[in-house]
Amino acid sequence: MPDAVRQCPEDGYFEGDTCPVCDRAGTQVLDGARRRQLSKFVSGALRHFPDDAGIEVDEAGWTDFESLCNAVERQYDWADDATLAGVIATDPKGRFERTGASDEAETATVGGRVRAAYGHSIDVTLNETADPVPSTLFHGTAPRNADSIREAGLKPMGRQTVHLSESVATAREVGRRHAADPVVFVVDAAAMQADDRRIVKRGTETYTTARVPPQYLSVLES
Repeated sequence: MPDAVRQCPEDGYFEGDTCPVCDRAGTQVLDGARRRQLSKFVSGALRHFPDDAGIEVDEAGWTDFESLCNAVERQYDWADDATLAGVIATDPKGRFERTGASDEAETATVGGRVRAAYGHSIDVTLNETADPVPSTLFHGTAPRNADSIREAGLKPMGRQTVHLSESVATAREVGRRHAADPVVFVVDAAAMQADDRRIVKRGTETYTTARVPPQYLSVLES
């Protein structure tokens, strides 16, 4: 279960028991269960079903914060602008981007625009980032997929791009969504980039690419 989201009057939203800046307890915005529930809905609305959620996203995936707030309020009677802002600001994997409300857009409860940083199945074009890419990345999956990946490589499947993880721990966490004992593939990101295969950082530990051919893959030995 994720931590609750709290708000410090001086330093904004945080997760856990006390503000990491001033050590105050702050005020609880929503508990861990509702945080997970709201995060899943917002992720789905921005990545996969904006029409069903009643929002419009532009060609780069952005929607108005107010429009998204109205959508979450229609979905949950306990949700409001503060809970939405808190979920966006504290997401541990950087799933969301917010801009334009103020100099402190991610903690504001009015204005600005929001989008999912990665993971879209709808057709959007995300901006490039200048963040460096590690020489090695990882991908966690269910054992039943291992043989086909060895043969054909990693493909986007239902998403726009393949998602890769910065660490083995994160790859295993992703893989456990599909199986209790995931297989982790090692991705030779340096070789891919040397061969002009583009890899882009999205969020805090996620990287995306069009596909990963099998020659760049090996299975992590346990």
